[in-house]
Amino acid sequence: MSSLAVRGGTVIDETGARRADVLVVDGLVAEVAPAVSAEGARELDATGCWVCPGLVDLHVHLRQPGAEHAETVATGSRAAALGGFTAVVAMANTLPPLDTVAAVRQVRAWGREAGLCDVHPAAAITVGRAGERLVDFAALHAAGVRLFTDDGDEVADAAVMRAAFEATAPLDGAVLGQHSECATLVAGGHLHEGDVSDALGLRGRPAEAEEVTVARDLALARLTGGRLHVLHASAARTVDLVRRARAEGVAVTMEVTPQHLTLTQQACAGGDPTFKVNPPLRDAADLAALRAGLADGTVDAIATDHAPHPPAAKARPFADAPPGMLGLETALAVVLTDLVAPGVVDLPTALRALSWRPARIAGLRAAGHGRPVAPGEPANLCVVDPGEAWVVDGAALASRSRNTPFAGRRLEGRARHTVQGGEAVVVGGEAQR
Repeated sequence: MSSLAVRGGTVIDETGARRADVLVVDGLVAEVAPAVSAEGARELDATGCWVCPGLVDLHVHLRQPGAEHAETVATGSRAAALGGFTAVVAMANTLPPLDTVAAVRQVRAWGREAGLCDVHPAAAITVGRAGERLVDFAALHAAGVRLFTDDGDEVADAAVMRAAFEATAPLDGAVLGQHSECATLVAGGHLHEGDVSDALGLRGRPAEAEEVTVARDLALARLTGGRLHVLHASAARTVDLVRRARAEGVAVTMEVTPQHLTLTQQACAGGDPTFKVNPPLRDAADLAALRAGLADGTVDAIATDHAPHPPAAKARPFADAPPGMLGLETALAVVLTDLVAPGVVDLPTALRALSWRPARIAGLRAAGHGRPVAPGEPANLCVVDPGEAWVVDGAALASRSRNTPFAGRRLEGRARHTVQGGEAVVVGGEAQR
């Protein structure tokens, strides 16, 4: 029998907050009480900390197979655990894409081998992510996939997307995640179409490209009874469209990244490719709308879109550099520093968007994630030290890449311990594997 006692913290989950110790026995929460008796148990100090359900990231790029020079499932898992995540959804735009049961099982096996967080692969919507022929949704669903997405590209053909909704609507918990940028409107674009793109002399990617695809997919979801998840929303009108569609009964959820909640196109003004991302950083009005959507619950989840690129790739000129940013190790701290501390959202709202709501969207509640910290529940926990101040150093991050937009930022708040499946995989900010 293995046991673990988390002492001195304040437990915060969807049921509320209370001062309590947490006793874990054989992978399950055994007791939550002001003082637990745990002779022989390993003890974790949570003094001054919040003890929360483990964080869940709906959107990470682990790059394996095909781009292991940028990231692997093992290095990405380590970054996730250090960031307080006990489960991540790995995107399907690998080389080759995750469009078969065998490919999905291989990524899941790499995650089990790493043993630091649960890795749940998404699968592509179309074979080869080519936007033409649908994958075998039923077989992939039977293999445990719940989120299907061609992320990196939209499914541009409306008839194909309709057929995908029709095929997944009968599958319990299946959801289609869309990279909502109309391909023809953003072709050749590198950043938000606006003042900064004009100043840099670069072709932009208009916010209307997102609006067009989101509006189309909401109409298709309404038509078919399918479920839509809007990936990495970036524009004010997206929030409005989702809010209105949900009020009409459309089954739609949406996520926003920490960078789109805290940075604007002005970050690109110096031409630094670190700030190049798709969809691009927008303007202040978009950022304000995304924040308001998070506060009122229209935005369901904060997802990192963790997208590693090696230093040489990000050192190219802005127009030639690939889009993407790291996020797994900084997401929690950025949210606490830039959103919770100044009162943009309260702590329960932030944790809901980082843990139990994304767990529901991805169908991971059954796997023990995002659940209350209560006796009998799986012990997937994040112990957050809200007072730890630290400066982001890309070279010190666990990822194989360094492309963090928050390099040099002083942040407050960090995962002190991460407990995955009852095992302390991060202790005192140090990965145990």
